[in-house]
Amino acid sequence: MQFSLALAKNPAVARAIAAIPQDAWIPVHYPGAVVDPDTGDLISDAEVAETRFTAFASTQQPVTARLVVRRVRDRAKLDELFPIWRHHPFLTNSVEPVADADITHRQHAIIETVFADLIDGPLAHLPSGRFSANSAWAICAAMTHNLLRAAGPSRATNWVARGATLRRQIVNVPARIARPQRRPVLHLPTHWPWAQQWLTIWNSVFAQIKAPPTAGLTRPPPHRHNRRPHSGKAGQTSTTPMP
Repeated sequence: MQFSLALAKNPAVARAIAAIPQDAWIPVHYPGAVVDPDTGDLISDAEVAETRFTAFASTQQPVTARLVVRRVRDRAKLDELFPIWRHHPFLTNSVEPVADADITHRQHAIIETVFADLIDGPLAHLPSGRFSANSAWAICAAMTHNLLRAAGPSRATNWVARGATLRRQIVNVPARIARPQRRPVLHLPTHWPWAQQWLTIWNSVFAQIKAPPTAGLTRPPPHRHNRRPHSGKAGQTSTTPMP
């Protein structure tokens, strides 16, 4: 069984990182990295390297595995004479190349972000003591999360916003639906800061619809009179409304 565990930077981990030679660091291909046209190397501010490390050495079950370290240039200190790096170590027994092992490990952060987003919203508590009800609640929570994630890129803003932000800016719309001349009209606030982003989503999702969905009671169907057959001349039938 493979594992990949993030490690805190205690003194033992710091000594292991400091012992990594400078020529062992290689750039990792993240989104946004470009290739130098002259050398063909990746231009990225992230580099990875690995070394052997024994974790939990003070316990009865120490673990010796690969210590993969990702270092990122400190953006707050770019004017220093020597580059200052921030290190992110993790322990793994994966047999992947060091760059691929780092990318695989970073996928854990994605799912952890999803869990945190759901716990901050619909999965903060389950509403029932019955498993079937909680199962349905969890399915609905996953559906709403996916819908919010799909609506995020259409906002023409930062689509990695948390679910609470999307609910505040997209779902909780401070709007009013009026029906002048029986035509539904959606009135958005005059100075609502996210009106344009909301309209972008509306136009992209409901491009074929001329007006917002109707709200309130629907118009009742016209009253139909009961009818009964009326005898006329021979061979003819007609209907007249009952009084």
